Amino acid sequence: MRVGVNILNFGPGANPESLLLWAQTAESLGYHSIMISDHVAITPSVSTRYPEPFWDCFTVLTWLAGQTKRVQLGTTVVVLPYRHAVHIARLVANIDHLSGGRFIFGVGVGNAADEFAVLGADHEHRGAVGNDYLRAMLALWQGEGFVDYKGHYVQFEGVSAMKTAQQPHPPIWVGGNTERAWRRAVLFGQAWHPILWRGLNVAWAGETALPGLRHLAETLGRPMPAFCPRIRLDLRADPLPYEGREAGAGSLEQVRDDLANLRDLGAEHVTLDWYTGDIEATKDHEHGLGMLRTLAEQVLDLDNEDLR
Repeated sequence: MRVGVNILNFGPGANPESLLLWAQTAESLGYHSIMISDHVAITPSVSTRYPEPFWDCFTVLTWLAGQTKRVQLGTTVVVLPYRHAVHIARLVANIDHLSGGRFIFGVGVGNAADEFAVLGADHEHRGAVGNDYLRAMLALWQGEGFVDYKGHYVQFEGVSAMKTAQQPHPPIWVGGNTERAWRRAVLFGQAWHPILWRGLNVAWAGETALPGLRHLAETLGRPMPAFCPRIRLDLRADPLPYEGREAGAGSLEQVRDDLANLRDLGAEHVTLDWYTGDIEATKDHEHGLGMLRTLAEQVLDLDNEDLR
């Protein structure tokens, strides 16, 4: 089981120095990926959770590609309807080449209605738009010569194919915790990338979500996507009560058990977040980096992709 780190690219603690520090520290400790989030217009509904300054995911990851050597670089997650499908396909192909084939394309369909309105994006049909965009991008990445595509929400003729470094394209991780997201993951993704918090815990994943995903895959005659969840790391000196505890929160032993349970469910790659919603806490990088160091040294055997 591989383990990655979600880097905060927003808030008063986010700046070029902190982004680079987190990326290079994660790589030096042996973590397998660094991931960052996506927004374009920081509207009132967005700013309560993702305030300015907000650093664009494609820009930052392209910059970090030149500052790192081994670690994978990914999005958790790109909001598909915010940019034209051809534009996204170009960005993904470019960053995949510039990183030497290290890009993970995490995708979702978003939810902030006011941000959709600013960008002129279709909020009501965002799921269908996202699916159409993914079909168009796959056509461009896997096509030859000049590509034509006629979907419901995007159409084009005579656009040059865009080969990526990874073939046939970078891995697509589909976010979202609904049945529609599961279906999108089965149809388009190499992995399902849920966020396991706020009541959606490891038990829910094992008892409800993964069986539902497997049933959908069997019904549609498609492979079962890999399970690549994201959890919030919140190490404490003392154990937390198990009732209502989120995965990744509590003592080292509790977090070790959480990771072992995810591994036993078949998780191939777990992304660790550390943001608790306290905007001012984004300035406290040593706290977050300290948790990464402790976990790497006392729980994770990162060279062997296992637990100690």
